[in-house]
Amino acid sequence: MVTQSDGVQAAPISQLEVLTSIPLKLLHCLVAIALGGTAILAGCQLEPVTPARQVAIQQTWELAAGHRVAGHLVVASLGDVTIELSGHPVRAPFSGRVELAAQPVGCVYFSATEIPAYLFRFCGLQHLRLGPITAGGVIGTGPRVHFTTLRRQPDGTWAIVEPSSQILERALSPQNFH
Repeated sequence: MVTQSDGVQAAPISQLEVLTSIPLKLLHCLVAIALGGTAILAGCQLEPVTPARQVAIQQTWELAAGHRVAGHLVVASLGDVTIELSGHPVRAPFSGRVELAAQPVGCVYFSATEIPAYLFRFCGLQHLRLGPITAGGVIGTGPRVHFTTLRRQPDGTWAIVEPSSQILERALSPQNFH
């Protein structure tokens, strides 16, 4: 167990959690290197890795996403809305950018110049598309998504605010983009 900056006891991240956070193309290239495959490796032209985005959240709670309880990872907490997706995609509500979140692991942030004071955090998605994205582009899919809305504060930190049902509608309804 380790003590987090907020004093909560947490278990270290497992090797499986680390492996599942590695982009699939990078994992394939690492396997090719491990197997000594130079012919296979020729197809491994990796794009520069963008560091995960660090976001300072103004509020703190005893239990937050990324913490552990009895060895189990907390994947959503106060301010998050969990939606059952049944494998359906989550789409970019506007044109913008998708970035890996430094914390919690397994989450991405979506930002748009159209609404610069807001960030949207999506956790629990698979088959992620990182980088620039057009409105309606698929961010990822999965069995469920944990959605959080953050608003930039004057001091540069971010506050978790009530999620917008309109933004969720745009992100979950493909007909909004046809």
